[in-house]
Amino acid sequence: MSHAMIMKLKLERPIVFFDIETTGLNVTQDRIIEISYIKVFPDGNEQKLCQRINPGMPIPKESTKIHHITDDDVSGCPPFEQVAKQLFDVFDGCDIAGFNSNMFDIPVLDEEFNRAGIAFDWSKCRFVDAQTIFHKKEKRDLAAACLFYCGHEMENHHSSMADTQTTYDVLCAQLERYDDLGDDVEALSKFSSHSRFADLKGYVIYNDKGQEVVNFGKHKGKVLEDVLQQDHGYADWVRRSEFPSSTKRVFERVQQRVRERELEAKRRLAQQPPTAEQLEQLRIKFN
Repeated sequence: MSHAMIMKLKLERPIVFFDIETTGLNVTQDRIIEISYIKVFPDGNEQKLCQRINPGMPIPKESTKIHHITDDDVSGCPPFEQVAKQLFDVFDGCDIAGFNSNMFDIPVLDEEFNRAGIAFDWSKCRFVDAQTIFHKKEKRDLAAACLFYCGHEMENHHSSMADTQTTYDVLCAQLERYDDLGDDVEALSKFSSHSRFADLKGYVIYNDKGQEVVNFGKHKGKVLEDVLQQDHGYADWVRRSEFPSSTKRVFERVQQRVRERELEAKRRLAQQPPTAEQLEQLRIKFN
């Protein structure tokens, strides 16, 4: 990919292309065993790294068949906790790009940060998902995207650095092909999103008024504040269940907002002057 083509992507701040390999596909339970990233700076400079990670649990054979990483391959590697701060420094203050990253890689990375005691504020990031752009335009997977956009077969498929590099190349080729995509991260982030997620998995989304709306289960389509005011056990159920940490944080944030508004309503009520009926009751009581 030429430098001139890379610079077609206008950057206001760094953007991190990344890919992970994991022990499985369960966002809340499985662990990262390899993470690779390419951090692209506004001046066109790049920073690359591929890091193997000891997940602290056996890697299922089914997963090894896909990414070819075994327990022995990661036995001497650091656990995520040891590299968490380093990765935080890489991603902090950046926009994020990947292939299916909005639905998998970012939520999994958030869980790992959460377990390491790091609260990463994803609301400051804009997410660009080359898979979403691809599916909206061509409807195929990363290997097909590589062939279609870059004109060659993808090598070392399911190697995290190969997937990361290919994602980077594919997005740059998409910018060349589709003039209507725009050439800045804000436009790409909007096109990469099917809807405005309040969490990282889309269990809660924003409506046109900017309100958090439940996007699953019996309360789907309802404003979350209204749900929490009417169904007092709902937030506790979400907290106890295997929802992603980002979903639980949204529920906690909205529940706190509901509590603060209820307390404010009680405070205002207490500050209201007594009615004539209340004054008469007090006069009778103390006379």
